[in-house]
Amino acid sequence: MDSSRLPLTRDLVLIGGGHTHALVLRKWGMRPLPGARLTVINPGPAAPYSGMLPGFVAGHYARAELDIDLVRLARFAGARVVLGAAEHIDTAAQLVHVPGRPPIAYDVASIDIGITSAMPDLPGFAEHGIPAKPLGRFAARWAAFRDGSGPAHAAVIGGGVAGAELILAMAFALKSRGRLAQATLIDSDQALRAIGETARQKLLRALVEHGVRLEENAPVERVEDGYLVLQDGREVLSDFTTGAAGARPYGWLADSGLDLQDGFIRIGETLQSSVPNVFAAGDCAHMDFAPRPKAGVYAVRQAPVLYHNLRSTLTGDPLRKYRPQKDYLKLISMGAREALGERFGTTLAGPLMWSWKDRIDQAFMEKFRDLPAMDAPPLPAEHTLGMEEALGDKPLCGGCGAKVGRGALLGTLAGLGTSERADITPLPGDDAALLTTGGVKQVISTDHLRSFTNDPVIMARIAAVHALGDIWAMGAEPQAATANLILPRMSPALQSRTLQEIMATATEVMHAAGAAIIGGHTSLGDELTVGFTVTGLCPRPAITLAGAKPGDALILTKPLGSGVLMAAEMAGEADGGWVAAALEQMSQPQDEAARILQDAHAMTDVTGFGLLGHLLGICEASRTGAEVFTAQVPLMQGAADLADSGIRSSLLAANQAVLPELKTTGWQELLFDPQTAGGLLAAVAADQADDLLTQLRAAGYPAALIGKVTQGAGAITLSA
Repeated sequence: MDSSRLPLTRDLVLIGGGHTHALVLRKWGMRPLPGARLTVINPGPAAPYSGMLPGFVAGHYARAELDIDLVRLARFAGARVVLGAAEHIDTAAQLVHVPGRPPIAYDVASIDIGITSAMPDLPGFAEHGIPAKPLGRFAARWAAFRDGSGPAHAAVIGGGVAGAELILAMAFALKSRGRLAQATLIDSDQALRAIGETARQKLLRALVEHGVRLEENAPVERVEDGYLVLQDGREVLSDFTTGAAGARPYGWLADSGLDLQDGFIRIGETLQSSVPNVFAAGDCAHMDFAPRPKAGVYAVRQAPVLYHNLRSTLTGDPLRKYRPQKDYLKLISMGAREALGERFGTTLAGPLMWSWKDRIDQAFMEKFRDLPAMDAPPLPAEHTLGMEEALGDKPLCGGCGAKVGRGALLGTLAGLGTSERADITPLPGDDAALLTTGGVKQVISTDHLRSFTNDPVIMARIAAVHALGDIWAMGAEPQAATANLILPRMSPALQSRTLQEIMATATEVMHAAGAAIIGGHTSLGDELTVGFTVTGLCPRPAITLAGAKPGDALILTKPLGSGVLMAAEMAGEADGGWVAAALEQMSQPQDEAARILQDAHAMTDVTGFGLLGHLLGICEASRTGAEVFTAQVPLMQGAADLADSGIRSSLLAANQAVLPELKTTGWQELLFDPQTAGGLLAAVAADQADDLLTQLRAAGYPAALIGKVTQGAGAITLSA
């Protein structure tokens, strides 16, 4: 039996995207566990690899080379990725709390969140310094500083190996650009005291060769703008101050109910904490059975044991023990393409060590850059004619990319005739039906989305915004909604968890829009589908597709590209940052935009038929044409790159067939790209367009004037 059709019965939640968890995700993708629903929680879509940070600081690596793309990795592993920082784990209720969403339930959890820095406790550091961790924020700030101009002073607080690597890299980068005025390494004790004397002397010599000033036994009193003040009163000039000292665990672990050692999670040989169904790995964990310094090598080598033990806990099989090595090869960057290697007291330094370090680092990152292609299950030996054509050469898109094409849909609806009821106003091709009840005008619409992300919360939020789009597009005020849900086959416990997440999120979105959820229907099926039927009241005449006038300006409130981005994400070809930005834009409600555009002559929301398909609807109903200024159409981040590379949504061809005379290639095919929870497309008086754009942008919408209404029924042209 196809394991993907088996019911889900257990939730495994990975808190943090550290090196151990990244390797677990990769292993999981190679061999998923049937019945397990896997979730990874991380503050952002990428997890930076700290081993390559000095090389990036020195300028040897590009910023993107540091990142493990967790969104892409999660797709490979079949996991849902939750982008947010965990702030609490309730081990009694088995819930993980992430701001802005319902708690995430687990049966088994693992924590790999790394460490933070105590540097912000130093007076003035929070205002004038930047901690080396979290790495992402530090890397962005350093890149901007490094690429500036004029003489520069830099300082690193903390004279351990990490601090020495950082200051050597900073000095090399600034010197290479002709900007180095002074680089200073400051320690409250003796610098580099944790390594052997031979290695220490080589690093001290490297500091001198790179012009780094070393201040030992010099505690810092405070950090000011442009300089630091030492406790003895001396001042050290610094335009960029960072810290590689004071590593500490995240504060929320103190309230976890787990046994801690100096704030770190105490774990045993099986990597379990004091609560057997909660594991921990990496720098946030303290190995009670074999204490070791914080080092990435241990996190990497914990991965196979953690992977096995997480699976075994879910299946009831025996656990394995982790045995850390007594010593490991320390490879320390020295600014230029040179490194120092030390193990068991033996020390080597020079370009060869750098090449070795680079090869190890690149091999580690290559595990996540080049994820193995998992073959689709073969067709049965005997099958009907047309099976290959029906399946196509790529996965069926989710969201609006899974809709039936405009031509087929309108052709079918045209054969149904119209209602003869006096309380229903026919609006052929429009977003919603217009009803009259007791003299009150009401619109009603229904929409549902096939899942394109494994996170039910994201799906619920976007599906609710998407369904409300039809109501907002007609200028109505959302009133009531019913939910229509299909859940994947799962145990009653997981059904309850999933429904709670979906309904809590949907209720929040609908309530913010002014509507109440009054019921619905739920069933089980092959995959998650979320939909809503929504009603809205019309205190003023409804805005329809008809009403656009030649000379009107065309305004679009959201960028295009969700279709191609979701298609690329399903295929594992989209950058995780692009996907995260797209999901955020799809989640943006259009209520304020609809209020600003309430005097539009015609309006629709851009969804499955793409921009040109929905514009054609306005033109046909209004008996006008339109000219689209292609260069002014806003696009989602990464959408043009993906379209130029040939990636397409599965609905694109059907959308293009409606306007065969418009020949588009490359990124311009995004004009046909099916959108999910897309923006409002409004025809407005030309003399009001600039003011409306100003209001929309002030309200947070990336709106743009993308064209104008012209003469000629149904005639659409494209111009630069």
